[in-house]
Amino acid sequence: MKSIGHKALISQCLDLLPSKVYGCPLLNYGNDKLSAEALMKIFIAANLDNWRSYQHMEWMLEANRSLKKSLDLETISGSQISRRINDLPTEWAQDLFLKVVSMLQELTQKEKGITKKIGQLSIVDSTHLKLPSGLCKWAYVSKEWHVVKMHTRVRVVSEDSCYPDKILPSTGNVSDFESSDELIEDLGTTYLMDRGYPSKQNLKTWLDKNLLFVARITQSLKVQTIGEYSVDHPSILSDSKVLFGSSDKPVRLIVFKDDKDRLYRLMTSRWDLTSQEIMDLYRYRWKIETFFKWVKQHLSLVKPWSTKPQGVWNQMFLSLTAYCLALILQLKTKTNKTLWEFLLLMRANMYDSWDKFSKQLFRKKSKTSKGRQKVPIEKKKDPQFQGSVAKVKVQKRK
Repeated sequence: MKSIGHKALISQCLDLLPSKVYGCPLLNYGNDKLSAEALMKIFIAANLDNWRSYQHMEWMLEANRSLKKSLDLETISGSQISRRINDLPTEWAQDLFLKVVSMLQELTQKEKGITKKIGQLSIVDSTHLKLPSGLCKWAYVSKEWHVVKMHTRVRVVSEDSCYPDKILPSTGNVSDFESSDELIEDLGTTYLMDRGYPSKQNLKTWLDKNLLFVARITQSLKVQTIGEYSVDHPSILSDSKVLFGSSDKPVRLIVFKDDKDRLYRLMTSRWDLTSQEIMDLYRYRWKIETFFKWVKQHLSLVKPWSTKPQGVWNQMFLSLTAYCLALILQLKTKTNKTLWEFLLLMRANMYDSWDKFSKQLFRKKSKTSKGRQKVPIEKKKDPQFQGSVAKVKVQKRK
């Protein structure tokens, strides 16, 4: 990546977005002061640089005139941003997200996934985002539970890297299996999912479409065993060919216990993998849980910036667009830093040039260490209280 003069890192990041169509005057009729393109870039910048509120956005834009100028803004206020995000068509935010995902797909097309034998892997799950009950009655699930869901499909491109390639926002009362038609659709990838997705009808649909999947099923799903296979691991209790419900298509069922003696029943259409490979494959479900934890901790996703449905949906798409944009930059630089370390360094250099950021990114350590040397372990002593500021009452040990 080349530096463009002394342009700030944040501006160069936003320039990568394929968003020019949303700066078109025809699409922004009546909103000359804040175009849809500028609005979406503001929200993505807020995620990348950890801006906490509409007021914070206003202050950051006022403090960085070059960024403000690059967004073609003369004046801006937090209330103006707040109003516009609620009016922005969610289809536009979704379209920008999918365009950035396409950039990621092109960048990672040579990646083989976890292993060449397993191939492409997509993990499907959902996460809740809690909303203020007094202001979001439209998100009612129970008296103390006003939430929305983000049904997510994460594409695993390597052992260390994954990204969301599709999401479905919904109210909190939309079950996981009701979202499956939107997320489980493509041939050529193996879908990994938990118990919320494989209803009898969904399983039948996936088999009819010849989709590849590994899904944990509930104890209530009854099966008829029509064949048994030998197992290749002491934790695996059985590996069978079964039928379920009214389906006449056989499917594979693997039952195993983990180290805490919990029972797992995995139904799969992958006949080419060993039972141990299927069991090990299911353990990769933790990747989507780690992804949800990451975006909630490090991006502006948990705290809602709107109390209206459209504003909440837009926040989801734009936050994940920021995630994908950071991942694109990390992959392009070929750094060995984790995505979180990379984002932290970006935030530290956000208003400096790309050259300065790059030097920090690949800076060699000035000192070498021989590591911690082994020393005799001394018996720990009680701390000595000094000074007269604090009041201390020594507790006698029994």
